[in-house]
Amino acid sequence: MANGAPPAQQNQKYGAREGDQGIVRCDACPVLCRIRPGRVGACGRYANENGLLTRTDPLVLSQRVAEAGGAMVPFQAEGEQGQEWDGRLLADAETFVTGIGSGTTYPDYKPAPFIVSSQYAGVDTVTVVTEGIFSYCGVKVKIDTDRHLGPETAPIRVTGEMVGHVTTAEYGSQMLSIGGVRHLTGGSKKEGNVTCDTLLKLCSGEAVELAIEEGATVTVQADRAPIVNGHPEERMRVGCGSATVGIFAQQWHGHVDEVIVVDDHITGVLTEHQAGRCLDMPLSGIRVRGRKSTPGRYFQVAEPGSGWGGTDITDPLSIVEKIDPKTAWPGLRLLLTSTTGEDALYCVLDEELRPRQQEMPAPVRKVVDRIGENCEPALCSVIFMAGAGGSLRAGVTENPVHLTRSVKQSLTRVTMGGAPVYIWPGGGITVMVDVTRMPENAFGYVPTPAIVAPMEFTLPKADYEALGGHAGAVVSLQQVLSEQGESARTAPWRDDNPWPLERRKGARS
Repeated sequence: MANGAPPAQQNQKYGAREGDQGIVRCDACPVLCRIRPGRVGACGRYANENGLLTRTDPLVLSQRVAEAGGAMVPFQAEGEQGQEWDGRLLADAETFVTGIGSGTTYPDYKPAPFIVSSQYAGVDTVTVVTEGIFSYCGVKVKIDTDRHLGPETAPIRVTGEMVGHVTTAEYGSQMLSIGGVRHLTGGSKKEGNVTCDTLLKLCSGEAVELAIEEGATVTVQADRAPIVNGHPEERMRVGCGSATVGIFAQQWHGHVDEVIVVDDHITGVLTEHQAGRCLDMPLSGIRVRGRKSTPGRYFQVAEPGSGWGGTDITDPLSIVEKIDPKTAWPGLRLLLTSTTGEDALYCVLDEELRPRQQEMPAPVRKVVDRIGENCEPALCSVIFMAGAGGSLRAGVTENPVHLTRSVKQSLTRVTMGGAPVYIWPGGGITVMVDVTRMPENAFGYVPTPAIVAPMEFTLPKADYEALGGHAGAVVSLQQVLSEQGESARTAPWRDDNPWPLERRKGARS
C-alpha cells in the first residue's frame, strides 16, 4: 500500500488489531488508545469502524477559481450564475491539499500522509502535507486597549490554572503569551489539560475568559473586540498623549488655550510641547504631575488602570499639580482628553483660576470626535506559534536538516492550512500564523496533551528530490482528488493568502 494513500487506509496499516473483541490500537500519537468498535479515541480524531482504524475528520482541500487572465472570480456552483458556491469540488479550480485532516507521521518513521505532485505555471511541484503534534507551541495574543490588564509577567489563569503570562505593552495594545511546553507538560496534569483546551479554543476562534493575577478579567476571541472586566473595548488609541497633541495641535489652535492629553505612557501638554511652541501659543501656567521627560511630555502622571488613557484616573483635573497665577489668566480655555477621545472635559478658568466645567464648543468637539475617528477598532489578534520538530521534518526527508536549509533559502514555502506563516530566523523551523487566515476547524489535540496543527511544505519537484525527499511516496494531485474527492471537505481560498505554488521572488537556488 502506498504511503500516499488516503488517511483512512493508511492508518489501518499502522493501527493494530487486538484480540477477538474487535479492539483497535491507534498509534497516531503516543497515547496509543485502545478503541472498541463504534467508538472514537480520546482525541476524537480516530475511530474504530468495523475493526478498522478510520480518521473521523475529513481531509480539507482548498480551491481558488481564476479566469484565463489570472483575475480571481467569486466561487459559485458550476453552471449556476449568481449563486453561492455549495462546497463541491470545482473541476476547473486550482486545488491545494492542506494538512487539515491528513493525519500525522507518528511514530515518526513514516513519510508524510500526503506527498502531492502537481504542475503549476509549467513547473513540476511537490507539496508535502501533514499534521504536526506540537508540545512546543502556544499563542501570542495582541489585545487592542489602553486599559491596564495586569503587571508585566503576571500569571494568566483559566479555571484557576496558570496557562500563560502578561508580556509587553505595545503601541495601543497589550500582549499576552498563552501556552508553551512548560504549561502543557511541565506542570500538573490539570494544568496541561486546561492549557491545551485554552489553546484549542483560541486557535479555533472561540471566546476564552482569562483572569490576570492582580489585574483584569479579559474575554479574548480572535478578530473580535476584547471584553475587559465586562466592558467591550471599541477603540485603539490614535497615539500616545504626546503624539495626539502633535497631530491635532493646529486644529485646536485658536479654539483652546491649553490641551492636556492624559496617557499612561506619555501625557502631553500642548503649550509646552514643541507643537505648541511652533504655533507661538503662550504658556498656560498649568503644571501636571509626573516626571517631565522633554518639554510638554510627562511620564508617570498616574498609576496604570482602566480610567482615562490607561491610567487609574477618573477625575482628569486631579493630575493638575498647580496653576501658576503669574502665567495663567481668567477665561483660559482648557481641554482635557484621553488618547481615544472617549473621555473629554472642557473647562474655563474662573477669576480665582479654578477650572470650571462648561459645555464644549462645537469646534473643540469636532477635533475630539476626530480623535475617535482616527482610532482603529479594538480587536484581539491570535497568533499560533510552534516549532517544527525533527519527527515532522523526517516525514519530508530522511535527512531533516536539508529541509531546514531549504526553508531558510526560500526554496521551500511553508504554510499552515494554506495560510502564510512567518518563519523566525536562526535554527530550526519556528513559525507563526494568524489563525483567522486558516480554514475553520484547522486545529485538533491529542491528550498527551499537545496541539495538532496542519503544515504544508511546497517546493519544485527537482528541489524535493535534491534534498532527499521520500520520492517513492509521491502521488499525483489527480489521484488524491479521485480517492478523496467525495469525502473531503472543500474550503474556498482566501484571496489575501498568496497561492503556495507560485514561486516566490528572491528564492535562492
